[in-house]
Amino acid sequence: MADRAAVRHLNKSDPVLSTVIKEVGACRLDPAQRPDVFHALARAIVYQQLNGTAASSIFKKFRALYGDRDFPFAEDIVKTPDKRLRSAGLSPQKSRYLKDLSSKVLDGTVDLKAVRSMDDEAVVEHLTQITGVGRWTAEMVLIFTLGRPDVLPVGDFGLQKGVQLAYRMRQLPKPNRLQKLAEPWRPYRSVATWYFWASRDTR
Repeated sequence: MADRAAVRHLNKSDPVLSTVIKEVGACRLDPAQRPDVFHALARAIVYQQLNGTAASSIFKKFRALYGDRDFPFAEDIVKTPDKRLRSAGLSPQKSRYLKDLSSKVLDGTVDLKAVRSMDDEAVVEHLTQITGVGRWTAEMVLIFTLGRPDVLPVGDFGLQKGVQLAYRMRQLPKPNRLQKLAEPWRPYRSVATWYFWASRDTR
């Protein structure tokens, strides 16, 4: 995703972002490490509202419920008793979310193969049919799983904070201001977003 053309465009389009790019260095959005969409959505559900260490531990236990298999299929999750899911540390709410995801994949309500050919907004609309999957989660799937180059998650705190620091704003930018700032970054707003995320570690 983050090829030389993207970085060259972003360097030319915005002097503030150009400074961020110089500070951060090479973009590490790796298209070779994308999980499949089902895996990505299940992981996002498990990780919701948890710190990284706790979420990683629960996700590991969840996967271990299914033996040596790399990742469970939708039919496996649907058949798993709620009590067994909770034994991995999943809350009743997240167990419901995982089963809703799995059920909608199985009955065709959500077509995870079809999303690869949908435009970005259609993907968001399609995935948010799943209980527990909001716009932010769908946008993360667009960036990290589908490799879409021009996604701008205006509701993401990390992006807001990175932009606030880089532009020396007094407050976090509102979504409409972010949209305006990001116009010159098209068609590589995903890459720009990654740079603002990464920039928080350099300041």
